[in-house]
Amino acid sequence: MKRTFRFVFLFVALALSIGAFAQKGFIDIKRLQDREFYPVSIYNLGFVGDSDRYFYTKTGMELVIGDKKGEKEVLNLKEGELKNTLSSFFSIRFVSDKEFAYLSKDGIYYYDMDNRTVRKVCDIPEGAEHLEVDYEHAAAAYTIDGNVWYSKGNSAPVQLTRDGGNGITYGVAVHRNEFGIDRGFFLSDDATKLAYYRMDESMVRQYPLVNTEAREAEAAPIYYPMAGMTSHQVKVMVYDAVSGTTTELQTRENESIEEKEAYLTNITWNPESTLIYIQKLNRKQNHMKMNAYDVRSGRLVKTLFEEKAEKYVEPESPIYFLPEQSDKFIYLSERDGFNHAYLYSVDGQLIRQLTNGEWMITSIEGFNARGDEFYFFATKDSPLESNMYSCRMKDGKIRRCTSAKGTHYNVAFNKKGTLFLDAYTSMEEARRVVLLDGKAREIRQLHRAEDPWQKLDKPQIDVFTIKAKDGTDLYARMIKPVGFDSKKKYPVLVYVYGGPHAQLVTDTWLAGANNFFLFLAQQGYIVWTVDGRGSANRGYEFESAIWRNCGSIEVSDQMDGVNYLKSLPYVDSERIGVDGWSYGGFMTISLKLKNPGVFKTATAGGPVIDWKWYEVMYGERYMSSPKDNPEGYEKSSLLNYVDNLEGKLLIIHGAQDNTVVMQHSLEFIKRCIKKGKQVDYFIYPDHEHNVIGKDRIHLYEKIYEYHKANL
Repeated sequence: MKRTFRFVFLFVALALSIGAFAQKGFIDIKRLQDREFYPVSIYNLGFVGDSDRYFYTKTGMELVIGDKKGEKEVLNLKEGELKNTLSSFFSIRFVSDKEFAYLSKDGIYYYDMDNRTVRKVCDIPEGAEHLEVDYEHAAAAYTIDGNVWYSKGNSAPVQLTRDGGNGITYGVAVHRNEFGIDRGFFLSDDATKLAYYRMDESMVRQYPLVNTEAREAEAAPIYYPMAGMTSHQVKVMVYDAVSGTTTELQTRENESIEEKEAYLTNITWNPESTLIYIQKLNRKQNHMKMNAYDVRSGRLVKTLFEEKAEKYVEPESPIYFLPEQSDKFIYLSERDGFNHAYLYSVDGQLIRQLTNGEWMITSIEGFNARGDEFYFFATKDSPLESNMYSCRMKDGKIRRCTSAKGTHYNVAFNKKGTLFLDAYTSMEEARRVVLLDGKAREIRQLHRAEDPWQKLDKPQIDVFTIKAKDGTDLYARMIKPVGFDSKKKYPVLVYVYGGPHAQLVTDTWLAGANNFFLFLAQQGYIVWTVDGRGSANRGYEFESAIWRNCGSIEVSDQMDGVNYLKSLPYVDSERIGVDGWSYGGFMTISLKLKNPGVFKTATAGGPVIDWKWYEVMYGERYMSSPKDNPEGYEKSSLLNYVDNLEGKLLIIHGAQDNTVVMQHSLEFIKRCIKKGKQVDYFIYPDHEHNVIGKDRIHLYEKIYEYHKANL
């Protein structure tokens, strides 16, 4: 068997050295990131103002406008009036039936398609960062040298703060980018007011990173509060452009540490721009208050309702006010075990639960023209899929709006709700975009991507369920080698993540896999993945099963997958390897150390080794604090399992990793040395928590060569 595998590899290497794919052939690992091996997409889908004409862009350089009858290219950036101010069409937004807005290096511009003229409508100084832009009102918020600025129209930009730096950070996502927070500026609907975060990290001990590019290495410390340690403190400030005043929202009930370290999440303006709603969460993350604050005085107006949980409350979405009904809003919660919509009045009264069932709403996308239905993406028909649905608020009747099977990732409606654009992918469709009517009937196809692997020998991808020990269904993906023969035995590489907010097996192109996995299958490996307990989109209990005990139930689920593999006659149970990154790195080492003799090789990137070294918000959500959960921290620490290390283990880490700091892997190496255990280690000097850009090919080669040599 070993001789056969070597012959296959030599044949592939010879074919690649010729520089061509014989007949169909194999992909060169150095070309895994080449654009030709990814599905072609169209971008920036939307409708032109209030009209029924749609638009999209091709390659970012060509703007296409169409309607029910047809379409045509209307602008090309390689020529014409825009080429000096606009670099691509990716971020344009129509502000009327004839004008679109875009952001340039020095401001916001409008382009008139009828007259083919360009005009600047808002000044933004060069060097602006963290921009939040309102194109319709020609306004923007941003930072320069760490301080907050505000621009509206062609009036002179206004500097709002002067104390940025030295531990004070403005206008960026706080609380480690969780809770749905992806920005630090929040403009009101009319853009005359601005809410923004002020994060004070001066009380947090700085963590040492080192910049080795300097002539003499320089310290490049970061603020990194670890689980159980002093955390940063956040305030919400509100600027009124009309009065020129800034107000601090009084989010603290007192000056206790608990109040200062509370998480202030999912900031939402009311339609009148008089109130701000904040989902305030305590540091233990088991008690949320929905608070409304008066923006003029900053005072708390009312706590509308509270939500508590034994494990954790996880607010991830803002609230959504009903059109023309500013006294009602929709709130998303997992309080019944799955993420569903609840209709509330602004006095905090629950009117009704709008959706229910063993499925998850993943996002709310808007309302119909009458405002009596809302649109949302959900897993209602399958945890593997994402479809668009509408829900009628008076009786909760749900209608599916997207008809094709798969994962729908971009839907845009015209103003009347009679037409919408639907972009989706599936295991059968690389990319497809269609124009549909209000009843989800297809009018015309805008784009259909060809299979980028059609010129190559594409491995077979199968998706199915296996059973965990307790009977729970777990979704699995198997990629079989090219020319698969069930009478032969193949080595297996298990790819694992296993942590929250991630789902690896989906009804998308390649079933959620990537070109590297297909390359491995071409080289003769079975590539295997299971979404076990701890992973996303299966409900609160499924994901929170890891609480206070990371590395237990999710390891058990992965081993149920491995035992299934061992039952297959074509799996070589003596040649099983495992690979993963971040939480997947933690899982990789957990699997190898807690199941000695099972995994011949393992490659772990950016691995968590001991949760006491991980950051406060994520670490305490899933593990509580080391003081409150000493047994859980002790049980999950991989330092305590080094005695079980056998076989080959390669740990990979970015030297500038500011998410899983290098202390994790260095202390693991140190423990291995003390225990007399051999382990391999590789560092990417200039990379943070992931290896990106052209160096990713080097990472792929490193992982492949390691398993090839040892598996």
